[in-house]
Amino acid sequence: MHEPSGNAHPAQHDGEAAGIREVVVFHSSAEELAEHATGLPFAVIADPDKKLYAEFGVEQAPRALLAPRVWPTIALAVVRGLWAIARRRERPPSIRPHGGRLGLPADFLIAPDGRVVTCKYGEHAYDQWPVDEVLTLAARARRAETRRVSRLRRGGSRRSPAAS
Repeated sequence: MHEPSGNAHPAQHDGEAAGIREVVVFHSSAEELAEHATGLPFAVIADPDKKLYAEFGVEQAPRALLAPRVWPTIALAVVRGLWAIARRRERPPSIRPHGGRLGLPADFLIAPDGRVVTCKYGEHAYDQWPVDEVLTLAARARRAETRRVSRLRRGGSRRSPAAS
């Protein structure tokens, strides 16, 4: 789950090549997202009432924007946004966005069966998993799942002594 920062993971295609599908949850309405989500390289879910945020324990706090590590990213996003608005390619953002501006990001690696394999709760607005780390975690999760399925198959094919 991410706050809209205007920046997708730079190696989005690497994740797709590794069988990872990125889904981003925003605390905006579907109508608000429709203006900004067209053409994004990932699926977007509207969660205006923050039900998924609550279910996954994603927080909001002033440190989302107050951490000095996020200031360069905020400054760049503001400059890019102002330039796009000046060129009439974007509309100005809402002064009071639904859900506020202090949301913290959280990344979850979810298995195809719906299990949360691992997660990372961000400390500031741009605290996300590096793509290389996501790829490593996904590869580990696939290997663990392959071993688990292999063990189940071996265990399921053995005959018990009572059955002989």
